[in-house]
Amino acid sequence: MFDLVSTSLFGTADSAMASVSTPEFLMCCAASIVLGAACAAIYMFRHNYSKNFVVTLALLPLIVQMVITLVNGNLGAGIAVMGVFNLVRFRSIPGSAKDIGSVFLAMAIGLATGMGFIGLAMLFTIIVAVVNVVYVCTPFGKPAEPGKRLCVSVPEDIEFDGMFDSVLGRFTSSHELVEIRTTNMGSLYQLEYEIRMRKPGLEKRMIDEMRTMNGNLKITLGRAPMAKEVL
Repeated sequence: MFDLVSTSLFGTADSAMASVSTPEFLMCCAASIVLGAACAAIYMFRHNYSKNFVVTLALLPLIVQMVITLVNGNLGAGIAVMGVFNLVRFRSIPGSAKDIGSVFLAMAIGLATGMGFIGLAMLFTIIVAVVNVVYVCTPFGKPAEPGKRLCVSVPEDIEFDGMFDSVLGRFTSSHELVEIRTTNMGSLYQLEYEIRMRKPGLEKRMIDEMRTMNGNLKITLGRAPMAKEVL
């Protein structure tokens, strides 16, 4: 039955599919499904995700496996598939760094299982899973002190240029004025700084000193917006 299904209507074709037996094909499919689920689990570990992306990621090794099995041994088909993959790539929405890395992992698994290297695909998935857990659970790549966004309101009649530099210089390791805008019908200016505290616990002392300089107007200190993680 499988011989009939795997036979091309156009006669002989330079593809590994014609020489693959039913047990071998089903074994590769099973390995792709299991390893695809493992790839999705690696992606979900301590990461925000959507169900649609996770399901697609789990199915990607199975799809790539079928493509590689069909084009294996056929140079012309391989070049055509490469062109199709490029079209899909440029029509897709850019994702985060981890999204793209997970897609490459799923494709690598599909490439390995499509060429019959099931053991290699399993070993590679285990290695990536272990390394991912180690990197996520350790301080590797984490800033020593996270950046914060400081918003200070000042009256319109105050010359605010460099007004808070002395205070920020004592309590922060770095600070930068990133935005100035008017509020309250132009009667107030709002200054926004990106700062990095020297050490935790100094926030209240810093704000108290700044309150005496801006007339006890509103001061907001919060987490800085996260930069988009793209490759």
